[in-house]
Amino acid sequence: MKFTPVPIALTQCAKTFHGTRVLEPLDLSIGAGETLVLLGPSGCGKTTTLRIVAGLESPDAGGTVRFGDDDVTRLPIERRHVGMVFQNYALFPNLTVRGNVGYGLKIAKAEPALARKRVDELLAMMRLEAHADKPVTQLSGGQRQRVALARALAREPRVLLLDEPLTALDARLRDALRHEMNTLLRGLGITTVYVTHDQAEAMELGDRIVVMSAGRIEQIGTPRDIYYRPANRAVAQFVGTINRLGGQWEGRAPTAAGANGANGAVGARGGQAEFFFRPEDGRLVAPEGAPLRGIVETVSFLGERTRVTVTGAAPDPLVIDVAGRSEWASGAQVGIEIAPEGLIALP
Repeated sequence: MKFTPVPIALTQCAKTFHGTRVLEPLDLSIGAGETLVLLGPSGCGKTTTLRIVAGLESPDAGGTVRFGDDDVTRLPIERRHVGMVFQNYALFPNLTVRGNVGYGLKIAKAEPALARKRVDELLAMMRLEAHADKPVTQLSGGQRQRVALARALAREPRVLLLDEPLTALDARLRDALRHEMNTLLRGLGITTVYVTHDQAEAMELGDRIVVMSAGRIEQIGTPRDIYYRPANRAVAQFVGTINRLGGQWEGRAPTAAGANGANGAVGARGGQAEFFFRPEDGRLVAPEGAPLRGIVETVSFLGERTRVTVTGAAPDPLVIDVAGRSEWASGAQVGIEIAPEGLIALP
């Protein structure tokens, strides 16, 4: 199967329902063949944004949606040539796997031989050949998810839209299918918009991530940008675990300014910003001579790592990740060192 990816451009797209603004005007450009993840908590506007791209919602007056050179703002979903996978998959329970995958081709009156060839290709791609003639009601959650994805791809859409497609699965299956999804999307090269509230999904699947909050875009960047160079506290606290040092770190890390920008570090000294760091950028050491000292409050063994919570070293308890084989006892006095490049200064 061949896909011809197109860029997407949203310009000043806002959405108001019954007098309440749920999405502030936003500008968003998505590259041809890019996987863009919309990440944020429930009610942040990410699904509304996806539905505007799909044509299931229209932006408020003045907003425009373009697929390449085509203005699709007023086109309904059936004329935008998009494939969409919903959270509940929306499969037809009275049809077989083959019937579900080929449903869109049947409606489009595709030539039967071509339709069968395309369905066979998709069944093979999704490893569903052995289930082709089964009712979808007999499939597992992971198999249903692959059927929904195959159906979305059957008409070779210009854009693929996925709305929390892994949410309904258990944690272990979700992790496995996330990896499969990543491999598949990279291989297809189709322009994809993926909605999730799960940080691990966003990190693994996204070429870029759009972090949203309260109907606004907080930051757009690569997964590494979002994690190591958050634009503000809302992003830093939503994506991963972060520790707050406050402004007290002044003078203890001469290279800290380079970690997240000299302006941020100067701001911290002027009381306009504070320092933060990720758990893996801290190290537990002997308390003598350490820049920070505290008491081990809790120790959680997580297999590949041990998560240690230390109190008394900063305004809030600090979370430090150490090697899984490291053993620390609650109540022990410890020192904390922080990798200078791991310091993040935020207003």
